[in-house]
Amino acid sequence: MMITRACISINNRCNLSCKYCHFHEKKSIQENEMNVFHILDNIMYHIDKQKINQFKLGFVGNGEPLLDYALLKEYILYIKEYLRTRKIAAYTITNGVLADEEKLVFLHNNNINIGFSIDGIKEIHNKLRCNSYEQVMKGINLFYNINGKYPSMNCTVGKDILNHKEETIAFFEQFDNRVTFSRMIGKYGITLAEFHGFMELATTKLNVRTGSYDCTMYGGLCAAGIDNIFYANGRIYITAAIKNRHF
Repeated sequence: MMITRACISINNRCNLSCKYCHFHEKKSIQENEMNVFHILDNIMYHIDKQKINQFKLGFVGNGEPLLDYALLKEYILYIKEYLRTRKIAAYTITNGVLADEEKLVFLHNNNINIGFSIDGIKEIHNKLRCNSYEQVMKGINLFYNINGKYPSMNCTVGKDILNHKEETIAFFEQFDNRVTFSRMIGKYGITLAEFHGFMELATTKLNVRTGSYDCTMYGGLCAAGIDNIFYANGRIYITAAIKNRHF
């Protein structure tokens, strides 16, 4: 199986301490140096050697990428030609607190898709995500002003959202965008059946991203993807489907 996707966790730092964050709850994150430029060299070599039409690359992972925007900017400029020709389709995900015009314009000009994490209505979002609702919405509206459309959004579904399903769905309806719902796991998690019940309702009214494999999960199989490789903490994580193959 050929690898056509990769995720690079450029840091392990976050400027929020969200109530349900399972990365930091387990205290398993370690700061190990990783040569991202070397990784990008390997990816570009792989694209050319395998004649891949489009390779999907995420600058996402264990932290808030905009905390290291200067580095992120360097990485993007390093692969600028591949981004311009769409040989690489790149994206990142932010909690929105540090989004500003300079960053969003740069990402837009270099064909980087950016998703915002927001857990629906103000009361729930603020309860779970450190009272950051106003800052996140400011970034989302700024994105709209620059791009002429709202960004994709990511929402983690827990018990609070299950108790306010209709309100949550109505909140996302106003944006007419794509929403990725992930199942909350760990101490504050919900069951797979509860998550699937919510998804069945959400997909009747929203453009919901669905799939069987993802690094954060849509509620079932847990893997970085069947054709994905993940770089984090100075290590390489590969899925079972490609474990015995070389990259």
